[in-house]
Amino acid sequence: MKTTVQASNHNAAWRALISVVILIALTFVLFLFAPEESYDWIKAAHVIAVISWMAGMLYLPRLFVYHADVEKGSAQSETFKLMERRLLRAIINPAMMASWIFGLWLAWSRFGFQGGWLHAKISFVLILSGVHGYLSAATRKFAEDRNEKTARHWRIINEVPTVLMIVIVILVIVKPF
Repeated sequence: MKTTVQASNHNAAWRALISVVILIALTFVLFLFAPEESYDWIKAAHVIAVISWMAGMLYLPRLFVYHADVEKGSAQSETFKLMERRLLRAIINPAMMASWIFGLWLAWSRFGFQGGWLHAKISFVLILSGVHGYLSAATRKFAEDRNEKTARHWRIINEVPTVLMIVIVILVIVKPF
């Protein structure tokens, strides 16, 4: 039998997934009926998804900084677990999926996957996705009271998405090669 918290998390995850599916479906319908106008809409959806993804990627390690300093099993720890799980499932995961779907479509439709800057950008987005996986695993460890990393570790990790974001934005805007 699910607890109220588990049921709430499950419902939040489903709502987030449904939102992403609706956004993708609406974008696909737009593409079918107005392909010449769809590029800008898909680009806007991509930017919105990336902003959402980055917001979560910047906030989750900050939660870990505070969580690492509280006693395991305490009320504070349980609150952090809930916040981390909801952030990951309801915002970060769906936003990452939408970012990849829209981004790959844009790379294919406008650039045919050509260009050194695009290859570099995709490489850095793959690294960012790996960081996402690392944070997802850390969320599970915190949920099971198995975190062994210090707050200092999480402060350092908190900077990694920022550095990757800066590099990716420069590649997209400047297109240096």
